[in-house]
Amino acid sequence: MRRFLSVLVGLLFLGSILAGNVWAKNKIVIGFTMSQTGKLNAESKDQFDGLKLWQDWVNSKGGIYVKALGKRLPVKFVYYDDESSKDRVQQLYVRLINKDGADFLISPYSSGLTASAAIIAEQYGKVMVATGAASDSIFNKGYTHVFQIYTPASRYLTGSLDLLKALDPKAKRLAIIYEQSNFAKAVATAAKKYAEKKGFEVVLFESYAKGTTDFTSFLNKIAAKKPDAIIGGGHFTDGETFAKQLYEQRIRVKLVSLLVAPAVPKFAEIGKAALYVTAPSQWEPKAKYSKEAAQRLGIEWYGPTADWFVREYKKRYGEAPGYHAAGGFVAGLVLQKAIEDAGCLDSEKVVKALEKMNIMTFYGAIAFDTGEYYGRQKAHEMVYLQWQMKNGKLVKEVIWPESAASAKPVYPYYKKY
Repeated sequence: MRRFLSVLVGLLFLGSILAGNVWAKNKIVIGFTMSQTGKLNAESKDQFDGLKLWQDWVNSKGGIYVKALGKRLPVKFVYYDDESSKDRVQQLYVRLINKDGADFLISPYSSGLTASAAIIAEQYGKVMVATGAASDSIFNKGYTHVFQIYTPASRYLTGSLDLLKALDPKAKRLAIIYEQSNFAKAVATAAKKYAEKKGFEVVLFESYAKGTTDFTSFLNKIAAKKPDAIIGGGHFTDGETFAKQLYEQRIRVKLVSLLVAPAVPKFAEIGKAALYVTAPSQWEPKAKYSKEAAQRLGIEWYGPTADWFVREYKKRYGEAPGYHAAGGFVAGLVLQKAIEDAGCLDSEKVVKALEKMNIMTFYGAIAFDTGEYYGRQKAHEMVYLQWQMKNGKLVKEVIWPESAASAKPVYPYYKKY
């Protein structure tokens, strides 16, 4: 009996310690890496800037409300420079979990780095909100803790082909070019399949090496094929360089639609070479997402308005936000909503809340697949932008779909020559 009482007292003492630790919880630790150096640093910085704005916004309200604790907990970030390296990502995410005590994770920027981080998140059973990562292939590996913010790569460039068909039904010849990366290859492959289904002739389907700085021979090959349109690309640096050299060679194509680069405000720095280039974008300030739109769809509106986000971002950083920044903010917002709906910090209960999520934010609709591609984004749709000249300045306009357009498209691309 004495031994039994001793064990019981010990268990009660341990229980009181554990309970005390739960109630003593005074912050939510969110861990991630960002590419402060390496080839992904421009996009990664924008993503981080948006995420940081969310942190300050939610903390200004006292933090995230956790019903089980009956209080709000402020958000603390722990992050490291992944140097745009997959190997470093895995090392750092293990550290974030084991040493830094991260409660939840945000992905690094890019599909390649996120794929590496996802392995660690799943291994340790940590919820990771994946932003800046569009590859479908991350989400068919049986992971149950990784949830995608971006529209998947398989739907990234299909709208540009719908746009071309609407503008010019006679345009048939298509060149698809892409950087040798998981993300770009997935987008290009899906676009090729869609193009052929829609009756386009793919006259060139070719990749280029990461880090390419001279596209001269590549552009000569494209010119020889005489395509009506060029679509593809990769990330910011290569896309910016390609657009500049395409303009310098005066290649007469009717439509140019490139990944990532034209959606970044910095793209305007290449001057007239940016004019009439189009791009898919996860989000643009001029896209029409509102509380009224959510009400019409019968889904919940959550978070601040686009006007608030754009105003506060400009005030903080001195420039208009692009979709990388919006994706960063919304990654935090989605995690916040899931924690509030779960009412606790238990990973599996937060997973259940994410499974059920069906909301609209200033960034668009958010909901997740729970089948074969578990965690893949299923509700968010792309918009398509074009750089146009307004009052002597280069500006981005939403040109597709028509329901979201802020301006009519300028066609053809070579009109600027």
